[in-house]
Amino acid sequence: MPSVSTEASTTVGAESTTSSRSNATDSRVTPGGPGYRRMSLALFLAGVATFALLYSTQALLPLISDGFGSTASAASWTVSAATGALALFVLPMSALSERFGRRTLMTASLAVAVTVGLLVPFAPSLGALVVLRAVQGAALAGVPASATAYLAEEVRPEALITAIGLFVAGNSVGGMSGRVVTGWVAQEWGWRVALGVLGLIAVGCAAAFRLLLPAPKHFAAGSLRPAVLGRTVRAHLADPLLRRLYAVGALFMTVFGAVYTVIGYRLTDAPFSLPQGVIGSVFLVYLVGTVSASTAGKLVGRLGRRGALYLAGGTTTAGLLVSLSGSLVLVLVGLVLITAGFFAGHAVASSAVSHTAKRGRAQASALYQSAYYVGSSAGSTLGAVAFHAGGWSATVSLGMLAVAGVVGITVVGSRAARRGPVTVR
Repeated sequence: MPSVSTEASTTVGAESTTSSRSNATDSRVTPGGPGYRRMSLALFLAGVATFALLYSTQALLPLISDGFGSTASAASWTVSAATGALALFVLPMSALSERFGRRTLMTASLAVAVTVGLLVPFAPSLGALVVLRAVQGAALAGVPASATAYLAEEVRPEALITAIGLFVAGNSVGGMSGRVVTGWVAQEWGWRVALGVLGLIAVGCAAAFRLLLPAPKHFAAGSLRPAVLGRTVRAHLADPLLRRLYAVGALFMTVFGAVYTVIGYRLTDAPFSLPQGVIGSVFLVYLVGTVSASTAGKLVGRLGRRGALYLAGGTTTAGLLVSLSGSLVLVLVGLVLITAGFFAGHAVASSAVSHTAKRGRAQASALYQSAYYVGSSAGSTLGAVAFHAGGWSATVSLGMLAVAGVVGITVVGSRAARRGPVTVR
């Protein structure tokens, strides 16, 4: 009889041989492999266009309020309507992507969204602007509904977190560039011209995306039957781990939506009284999100997913507390920490959804995106209401409650993992 060490060695060798054969026959791409750079750049640009358009009015809210003679909470609906519509339509869009393909749906979604983006600057009233933004958000739902599912099918599992992190990094660059561009353009020519310029940039990103994204090799068309979709959705919602990940995404985005919807009003008011162009430049801190999202894979490798979520929540909390300072420098430091924590937490949670769902990945990702943008819509509206009622400290209190929810959910997940099989490290 072989010794225990010999058996272990034999087993490890067999597993290594099996893994090598599997990798040799796996035609999905890996970093450095054929098509990976084109794929990453294409989805990066899709993320840029999506977030630039989705939050195009956020940095301009004080100007929109002045232009239409509205309150901060009323103007915030130009953000909430877009994110709310995206949350509502992301699941139906995911079903369409199962039937017609990820690349096809993303292309169509971006085409409609950029077309509406060219109409937005001509909105005659705040109500019309809100309606156009809702249509734009509904159209954009096809991108997040399809992107992570596309990556899960076309990229090897060991490289999935990194690939999704790059897509999320594109989101951060889009959010940052859209706000910076609109801020400086609006300072010189007004918010309508700023939105028009951003629409043209999004057109360029959408065209480049379509030219660069490789045709899918591992997509298998699914069914559009409502009964099949319903069973898939119910199965995902019955999974406790997926439910926790959906809640984590929603709560992180509640913090982020509240902070970045209100920050323009805070920096416009005394004691800061900053001009619109400088306020737009504040969003350069999104570059921190680009870094934290793209390195999420390394973070998970060192701390595990729950450890990474704890770190992300702690970083966000520290940023909220620091932002209470009356010093502009410390406010910016707070925004850096909030941004880093949010994007790290989002990348970890969204990649965990793709890892956990073995079937119906598009629906699993769509449910996460739906929860995520419900959080964004709620954060934008509640953040503005809190700011109107109690100033920045009230907005920070709202964010602290949301982060406490993230930590509580993660603690519950840790206890559940100890009681049963560990699904996600």
